[in-house]
Amino acid sequence: MISPPPEARLSTCGESICPYCGVGCRLTVEAEDDRLKRVRGVEDAPANLGGICAKGATLADVIQTNDRVRRPLIRSDRSEEFVETTWEQSLAWTAARFRAIIATHGPDSVAFYGSGQLDTEAVYLVGKLFKGSIGANNTDSNSRLCMASAVAGYRSSLGSDGPPTCYEDIDDSDCIVVWGSNMAEAHPVTFDRVKARRKDDPRVDLIVVDPRFTPTAKAASLHVAVAPGGDIALANAVARLLIERGAVDADFVADHVAGFTEYRDQLLATDWRSLVEASGVSPSVISRFADRIARSKRMLTFYSMGMNQSTVGVWKNNSLINIHLITGQIGRRGAGPFSLTGQPNAMGGREAGLLAQQLPGYRQVDDAEHRAELERYWNLPAGSISERPGLTAIEMFRALETGRLKAIWIAATNPMVSLPDLHQAKRALAKAELVVVSDAYHPTETSRMADVIFPAAQWSEKEGTSTNSERMVSYSEAIVAPPGEALPDWKILADFGRALGYQGFDFQSIDQVWDEFIPLTSGRVCDMAGMTAERLRRERHLQWPCPSVDHPGSKRLYLDRVFPTVDGKARLLARPHREPREKPDDDYPFVLTTGRVYAHWHTLTRTGKSAKLNRREPGPYVEVHPDDAADFGLENGELAEVTSPRGALRLPVRLNQGMRRGLAFIPFHWGAELVAANYLTIAAVDRVSKQPEYKYCSVRIEPVHARRGPRNVESVSGSRSNLVETAR
Repeated sequence: MISPPPEARLSTCGESICPYCGVGCRLTVEAEDDRLKRVRGVEDAPANLGGICAKGATLADVIQTNDRVRRPLIRSDRSEEFVETTWEQSLAWTAARFRAIIATHGPDSVAFYGSGQLDTEAVYLVGKLFKGSIGANNTDSNSRLCMASAVAGYRSSLGSDGPPTCYEDIDDSDCIVVWGSNMAEAHPVTFDRVKARRKDDPRVDLIVVDPRFTPTAKAASLHVAVAPGGDIALANAVARLLIERGAVDADFVADHVAGFTEYRDQLLATDWRSLVEASGVSPSVISRFADRIARSKRMLTFYSMGMNQSTVGVWKNNSLINIHLITGQIGRRGAGPFSLTGQPNAMGGREAGLLAQQLPGYRQVDDAEHRAELERYWNLPAGSISERPGLTAIEMFRALETGRLKAIWIAATNPMVSLPDLHQAKRALAKAELVVVSDAYHPTETSRMADVIFPAAQWSEKEGTSTNSERMVSYSEAIVAPPGEALPDWKILADFGRALGYQGFDFQSIDQVWDEFIPLTSGRVCDMAGMTAERLRRERHLQWPCPSVDHPGSKRLYLDRVFPTVDGKARLLARPHREPREKPDDDYPFVLTTGRVYAHWHTLTRTGKSAKLNRREPGPYVEVHPDDAADFGLENGELAEVTSPRGALRLPVRLNQGMRRGLAFIPFHWGAELVAANYLTIAAVDRVSKQPEYKYCSVRIEPVHARRGPRNVESVSGSRSNLVETAR
């Protein structure tokens, strides 16, 4: 028997964390007659100080829409239409399919692919159900596509995941570096704070490292137009100059950092000209960059997808952190490396163990003691948790295509737009024996390929806990009721665990889930043991570590200069430049990079419903330098064909005088029904983080009227005669 949904705690005015990026803006939400009416920033919220971006401001328009899923949908054949059913029937049917697949093919034949949209309570239950009860470590998140390299970079350099900084550090820093992030568009509220800091003190440097001349670069005191893929070479060149100029904090390095001699010797032994050439930056600009770091008393570095989405993303992260370590710019106010999270609860997903190699509390599945701790806590027999790390996002879809993986549950994400090499992703889902989708909306590019759809409550309709980029754990209220029979994700997972016949899923409230989770963080770097559900409900937000109920929370990590490593020291890791996996050639002479625009977020599932946001950015485009456009016969606004070895799209041309020559940019938000950038991108991944290389693949760009014949290239639909076009 499926238990009824818990009693809702609704109000006509409440507070909830914005469901878009990882800034963690706290919003006041007003409702009338159970309809959302107005959204505004909370003045005393530490993350946004009352700020709000255009996406957050239009939330009331995009939640209660006609395409909401109101009841479970099911079909026995994908050629048929979905039919509405009950929760009892849909969960029983899905559980029977799961049991049959596991009985025939084993636990590793099923997987869960989630999202930084899921609250921490839901994530915790995913791990308890799949990794604990089922015995399958195949759980991962679309955070793999954006933050996995940052996770591995923190762990290898500092000993543990987790940014050591906070937003208040902006107010104390005298040198702010933004590396590999168009912060003005992707994290606008935080960038507004950066601009306010510089307005208050014009002496504060803002250095932006990006191959594109973005709105972020436009605000900089120094724009470093690094070559695509040249970040490690640039970081190494800057670090070498700092060493040669005596800008190393020798006492900090001697007392708190390991590996300096090897690191220094490798940098000094590297040919200087090769570093400069690989970075794509002139020696004079590199020198200015190093000088500004050397004179800085407190350097704060924000970084994001440009550093992470690479086949050497972990090495890029290490190379950036190296600069902070040799200068002692970490573990104090106003200084440190600060990874910008792409989703509201990507950090909470890491804390609760959603990624394929993780267990709750920053534990790892390949650690025998970590597994044993969870088995005891969950009252499972020894050996219940597999010692093998699970399949990551890209690996899951490869395994679906080969038949190794049979069933996948996809929750709060739209991989049929967001994954690289979408032709492969489509083939993979088509071959799956069972596709379960939990979503608030239907149809999406992904839900069209499902066998069963569970209706999920979403932002403003459910309670939940999330962690933002500065380790701020926040409670969100439910303000309006979800449509129809939609349920919160944690409730769907708990009911499914019981439908499968497992013990330990008899939760009656979200508070019970949270209070079961937090003891697993006790004594860990991400200690949240003092953040009881009752306390979070009362205080709204706290930063970890927060080990006891009377602890105020911690704004910064490593203030004692002790790192969570065997010897208490951070690690300097010498990382040489490596070329990207796919290089331009005569057939494909451009480098393509992808990214966000201000008006939209991820795959348009919400923002695409806003008339205001669509007017601001109505469709995708390909951005190039005017001289490149002239060389290839392209004109501004003209329709061009963009082709990679994997696919082809037709997009209007947009010119950017500040773009590097040979570089093209396409925003990734638009899906398969229009034109999806990820029909072009390569699925190569970092060997450690398994994060895809969205920022570098080779393409050619031609006017549609002059395009050449195909060279073994598929189109969006698989046929060159059916290329999808966008209006100019």
